[in-house]
Amino acid sequence: MKKRFVSMILVLILAILGLLPAVTAEDQESAGDPGYWYVNTENGKSLNVRDAPGGEIVGSLRNGSRVHVRVYTDENWAMITYKYTKEGFGEGTFPAWVNRRFLSRKKPETSASAKKTEQPAADPLEELNKEFKEAVKITPIKVTVRPSRASGWVNMHWAPSNSTEVIATYKANDTLLAIRELPNWYQVEDQDTGDVGFISKQFLTE
Repeated sequence: MKKRFVSMILVLILAILGLLPAVTAEDQESAGDPGYWYVNTENGKSLNVRDAPGGEIVGSLRNGSRVHVRVYTDENWAMITYKYTKEGFGEGTFPAWVNRRFLSRKKPETSASAKKTEQPAADPLEELNKEFKEAVKITPIKVTVRPSRASGWVNMHWAPSNSTEVIATYKANDTLLAIRELPNWYQVEDQDTGDVGFISKQFLTE
């Protein structure tokens, strides 16, 4: 009688457990687990990396790049560990943000047909040379860095384009010397380090 009672209890427990929904890998993935993910922009283009959710662009990641996600927000942003390389500083990392919509557990495959439909890109060096030639030498003036956010920073690029390498970063109220001018850029010199590069005028004030 005792054995029969124990058997009935076991059957009841198994029946109850069978009614509980199983937690699948898909459920965990949709919940936004931290860990390693891949950039999957669907159209094959790079993914912008920002200093805050919806903030200033501080870099980009190629489609298929492997990233480490640290935390998510309710607004569909993911904080990642962003790696950078700067001349004179070497490699390093800092926390940055990307749109989690473009992250996937599986590495995207490169489609041969997608490559065929890509339009040939203009020669970037030719475009940059054109920009350099149009830069007008001016009487040097002191300019002050003015990020879009008080706690943010501004990038100095080696050429007047946001897609070119960042050679230095500056905080609010840092002072530089503007030596050449373009419609939307200043070529500036850091008199403390000797670095010379371009910063968008919208982030500088005289």
